Amino acid sequence: MDSNELVEPFDRMLESIATPAAVRAVEAGGSAALMWQELAESGFLDALVDEAHGGAGLSMADVQPLIAAVGARAVPLPVAETMVARALLAGAGVTVPQGPIALAGSATSGQIVTCAMVADYVLVDTGTELVLAAIGDVSPASTGVNHALGAWISWEAVPKGVVLPRPAHGLRPLAAVLHAALIAGAAARLTEMTTAYANDRIQFGKPIGKQQALQQNLAVMAEDMIAARIAAQLGCAGGLGVTLMEAAVAKATTSSVASRLARTAHAVHGAIGISEEYDVQLLTRRLHEWRAADGSEGYWNAALGAARLADAAPSVEWVRSKVFA
Repeated sequence: MDSNELVEPFDRMLESIATPAAVRAVEAGGSAALMWQELAESGFLDALVDEAHGGAGLSMADVQPLIAAVGARAVPLPVAETMVARALLAGAGVTVPQGPIALAGSATSGQIVTCAMVADYVLVDTGTELVLAAIGDVSPASTGVNHALGAWISWEAVPKGVVLPRPAHGLRPLAAVLHAALIAGAAARLTEMTTAYANDRIQFGKPIGKQQALQQNLAVMAEDMIAARIAAQLGCAGGLGVTLMEAAVAKATTSSVASRLARTAHAVHGAIGISEEYDVQLLTRRLHEWRAADGSEGYWNAALGAARLADAAPSVEWVRSKVFA
């Protein structure tokens, strides 16, 4: 299937159901039920589920553009997380629930899980197995960040729920790659919006985009956007069995450019960019949230560095055999 045949109808649906007004309504505490119903009825949530279990049987590489589209629209639901959770559940022969599913990639109580405030379930990595728990059983609590949909989750004992096998490298690398793809999508949309604004905003008789200093900033922004896209594609290329090194490269790269992309977008837009009624902040807030989710660039760079120092192979050979094996 041509990727455009997959992405175009999906993006049209997101454009219709996840308008900026609809996103703001959910962030303000409104119901996301209708938005979720449209997503569920579309069939896209089963894109990664194999055909034997009623899904489309697509690979992570195939689905990566869909995840990027979710990031570009700042969809206020765990769409990518639910796609992955449904594939893991179906593969284990577990009946898939209908509601949104968040991913808790750390095996410790007391972690922030993105979109947990709008999830019905959370797939928890206990360190030895995965448990699908009802969201109420992990005591979700607000992070205190304005309009954030992530939540602190915690438990005194391992939450009860449906148990399924843990991926070989755990859930965190997989969740990290999802967030890398979301960052890449938001980065592309933000670069497009910022470039358009620079070409439309007239100051002293000409578009501000004609100023050389601003052109330099936009060029760096475009470079960061492309770097994020390539890193996300590489991270998704290995399928659901994401390795630590694949996740490290994808997440370290995308997280490292996320804050710079946000800063440049706000700098170009000026005061209007930070106003709540302007759409830029819907994306820049997501970039900051996804940058930290499942490990920032510091966490994953440390993982890469430790793995490199523990191996005596020449650097090029190490990258070929351990990072992109």
